[in-house]
Amino acid sequence: MKTLRRYLRREIVRATGFVLFALLALFSFFDLLAQMDDLRPGGYTLPQALAYVALSLPSRTYELMPIAALIGAIFALSQLAANSEFTIMRVSGMSTRALAVAVMRVGLAFVALTYAFGELVAPLSERKAQEVRAETRGQGVVSSKLRSGVWVRDTVRDAAGEVQRWRFVNVGVVRPDGSSSQWRIFEFDRDFRLLSIGTAATGRLAADDGSPTWLLTDVVETRLPVVPAGDTTPAVLRTEIVRMNERQWESALTPNILGVLLVQPERMAAVELIRYIGHLSANRQQTEPYEIALWNKIFYPLAIVVMMMLALPFAYLHVRQGSVSLKIFAGVMIGVLFYMLNKLFAHLGLLHTWPPIVVAALPSLVVLAVALGALYWIERR
Repeated sequence: MKTLRRYLRREIVRATGFVLFALLALFSFFDLLAQMDDLRPGGYTLPQALAYVALSLPSRTYELMPIAALIGAIFALSQLAANSEFTIMRVSGMSTRALAVAVMRVGLAFVALTYAFGELVAPLSERKAQEVRAETRGQGVVSSKLRSGVWVRDTVRDAAGEVQRWRFVNVGVVRPDGSSSQWRIFEFDRDFRLLSIGTAATGRLAADDGSPTWLLTDVVETRLPVVPAGDTTPAVLRTEIVRMNERQWESALTPNILGVLLVQPERMAAVELIRYIGHLSANRQQTEPYEIALWNKIFYPLAIVVMMMLALPFAYLHVRQGSVSLKIFAGVMIGVLFYMLNKLFAHLGLLHTWPPIVVAALPSLVVLAVALGALYWIERR
């Protein structure tokens, strides 16, 4: 039995590796075609485009692994059935449960590999890919949602943790090296009365020892007097304009928070997502998109085992009931459907404010129910 399990594992791993290589080659070709319109002489050239595509491969590997595992398992099991090897395995005493356990062990190894790619390799390579793309164009990364750039909220708290002042910070351009430009800072007191409006040409993190300190240049700050509510006593009040070549500015913001747009939430590491969700929560901002991305990071690799369980019923279909190519086509369609379900539930979850854990787990649960139903039908047949 151990020999059969080893042989089955080897065939599934070999088939999955081949399918993954083919999918990566196909998607890399499409990614390269998408870069062609941005090529410019003396700017974004073909070598940089190739480097960008190559650095995106770990993220693609993470995204395609469940589909590759499904198609690879279907191909391996279908080949075994076509060569009557699967029949010999069953005659030798390998039950459906033993087959499911053997396939699950292979799937768990793929899950561990996918987690490693998703947490250690893909976020770093994806950020580097965006750096290559931005630097060769000679520009930074600007928010795709607002033409004015990135908007974040910051708070100034006392030793007891009580809010003393609110800050709304707008950064026009965030560069991959951590620098930024086109700063605008709107500062309010705890009752949301405007205290000052500041602008800065550039900003760079000067120190990050618990309380990050930014070095802002060409600072112009307009300080406004605070008028007590209900005070009708005439008073001489005036605004004050302060100009500074450089200014040390303490804030809880970091380049990682400002540069969150460099990497899509689903391609960020879980640690980065947790840190950014904490920042958003502390500043009473919407966290749902990033919570959904975080739970997807947890559940998405586990979908590999679910998809491989779904491949098991294909081994019991006789060759006369469906050729190998037809089974592979069915696997491709199932993989596409699973990918669409993930995207669909993510958008529906945001629209209807569903719990993020439900949004992330529901597609896998649907596929798992189909797989268990198919296996039960085969056992009953």
